[in-house]
Amino acid sequence: MLNSLSGRFLILTTIFVMLAEILIFVPSIARFREDYLQNRLERAQIASLALLADDMIDSELERELLENAGVFNVVLRRDEVRQLMLATPMPRPIDATYDLREGTAMVLIRDAMMRLTEPENQVIRVIGAPVREAGLLIEITMETAPMRMAMIDYGIRILILSAVISVVTAFLLFIAVRAIIVKPIRGVVGHMQRYAAAPEDARRIITPNAGVTELREAEEALRAMQTELIAALRQKDRLAQLGSAVSKISHDLRNILTSAQLFTDRIESSEDPLVRRMAPKLVGSITRAVHLCESTLAFGKAEEPSPTLTMLTLDDIVADVLDSERLAVGENDLSLSENIPPLFTLRADPEQLFRVVSNLVRNARQAIVASGKPGEISVSAYEDEDNWWIEIADTGPGLPKRAQEHLFTPFQGGVSKGGTGLGLAIASELIRAHGGALELDRTGPAGTVFSIRLPKGDGI
Repeated sequence: MLNSLSGRFLILTTIFVMLAEILIFVPSIARFREDYLQNRLERAQIASLALLADDMIDSELERELLENAGVFNVVLRRDEVRQLMLATPMPRPIDATYDLREGTAMVLIRDAMMRLTEPENQVIRVIGAPVREAGLLIEITMETAPMRMAMIDYGIRILILSAVISVVTAFLLFIAVRAIIVKPIRGVVGHMQRYAAAPEDARRIITPNAGVTELREAEEALRAMQTELIAALRQKDRLAQLGSAVSKISHDLRNILTSAQLFTDRIESSEDPLVRRMAPKLVGSITRAVHLCESTLAFGKAEEPSPTLTMLTLDDIVADVLDSERLAVGENDLSLSENIPPLFTLRADPEQLFRVVSNLVRNARQAIVASGKPGEISVSAYEDEDNWWIEIADTGPGLPKRAQEHLFTPFQGGVSKGGTGLGLAIASELIRAHGGALELDRTGPAGTVFSIRLPKGDGI
């Protein structure tokens, strides 16, 4: 706890409050000493007034008046006449004289600190102005030990009160700092940790909601960084995959272009009747080479944006996909159907989800058309407590074994002859960005079923 931000803030607050109380303690002690001496002067003045009222006070009463005043003698100056009003024998000579009429703040503080550090009991003379203008001045002599003990007692009470105030103040500030600063910071750190666990999941991008301006700016900066990092990670992943495929692509491309070169040489050097039959092969070879290069470059340059997650109605998207595919079916014996519950809603990026569903339906259509047999493609959806599910099922011939082994790997998982395998790789990446998964449920002679899982939670 002491190494935490709130713990250190608690310690520093306590220290600073104590320092402030110490700065208050010094003038407080000086003020207490001045009040103490003024109190003794007032008591002595009252005792002297009693003597003025009755000149025949006996020695016993005089001693009692001086004891009550806490002084040895009282001198009162009235009308420029200095009179010893009350007196008792002093135990020792006078050690110092203090005139309260001329004491500045610094002098009073100095005298108070000197008295606290002087343990010896001394006799001092104190001069002050009588209250209510009952004379020109009043002068008393007194011992310092009782005053010093009173100052120590007052100082201890001040220190105890200061300690209590410091602890209470520090505790309240500790609670406030934890609620206003530490808790939001921990929230930001928690978002960073959850994002680090799955940086491709767009649901884990922080949503700024802090009330403190500085923290909100930090959250907005973190959101921008996370968004940029997701794009950078995807681009880096594409480039890494592109690099691993370059050698294979180069080999295949070299063979294709070599064949094309042979055909070209034959065309240029001979008027053989077979040239017309070779010309289409030449065109096909070059076309395949160009298509392979374009697919490779498109994958390396593509930058998929982070999904914009909104609540949408699924049947609208599925209807658009199936309408587009029906135009491509033409005269083939292929039926397209959907089984979506009415008003079935889920959270996703509409454009990206359309691309994923369209890609899967198109692959299924191409597989069935290539088989030359009748077939059916259906899109269905359902939900459970934690996820939304979308299934794309077809009655095609099933996926080749090699395609199943590298289904979502670019350039290796093509499901159709001549395909690059980029479609399923991109579709899987888009669904992962939603926090979900694209999976192959089953495939075989009876058909193939792909499932899309989209989580209902927010990734926390």
